[in-house]
Amino acid sequence: MTTATPASLNRLRKLWREGRPTFGAIATIPSIQTVQIMARSGLDWIIVDLEHGPIDLASAHGMIVATSGTPCVPLARIAANEPWLAKAPMDIGALGINFPIICSRAEVEKAVRSLRYPPRGDRLWGPFHAPFRWGVSMPDYMARADDDVICMITIEHVEAVKRIDEIMATPGIDIAVIGPGDLATSIGKQGRVDDPEVMELMALAEAGIRKGGVPIGGVARTAEQANQMIERGYVALALGFDWSLFARGIAASFEGIKR
Repeated sequence: MTTATPASLNRLRKLWREGRPTFGAIATIPSIQTVQIMARSGLDWIIVDLEHGPIDLASAHGMIVATSGTPCVPLARIAANEPWLAKAPMDIGALGINFPIICSRAEVEKAVRSLRYPPRGDRLWGPFHAPFRWGVSMPDYMARADDDVICMITIEHVEAVKRIDEIMATPGIDIAVIGPGDLATSIGKQGRVDDPEVMELMALAEAGIRKGGVPIGGVARTAEQANQMIERGYVALALGFDWSLFARGIAASFEGIKR
């Protein structure tokens, strides 16, 4: 008697394989209500930011659960490429980890292994709450986790661009995103993402990711920019942070009002 393989928990890989663009945002405000609104507003994915903002694991758990009942896939960004930082977000239901400042093949290998159970990786058992988020049994979660959890790496340092071919040749990367803000900061040009040198580095990173055959993601600040990136093959576009989308919405509400 054979046992049927449970359906995939994560829709993103299929969309990316088909070359279909997906849209997301980064959640930095520790708020269940904010994520509920975002997840029901058409976003394909949300990254819960455990790197820069005031979100702790208890808040992150609530925010991940707040995506339930929607097609929106919850991911988590961790503060450093450390297996112990990746473990808890997955165990509370995140279906992907965004690893910051990846600059070498060894760092990719470390990230990939932290997401998968032995023998494919080093993830320890303990997904006590993830199956509840996904509405599956513990055995079904364990059967799918290795294939469904997304390894998202961020190319955001000049050293990563120098080693882009080496990095992209490493097995196990599901998507590589280019971080323009940190890339600019890495060469001492904080906030100057439109600087010619920064744009050149971004172009080199983009070419290297595409050459490696890895799905590519990035930040789209305007609809025009998003459309241009889609034409260049981007399949994961971050439309902003919760706070920036909030601020833009308020600003738009004032348009045309005489004050």
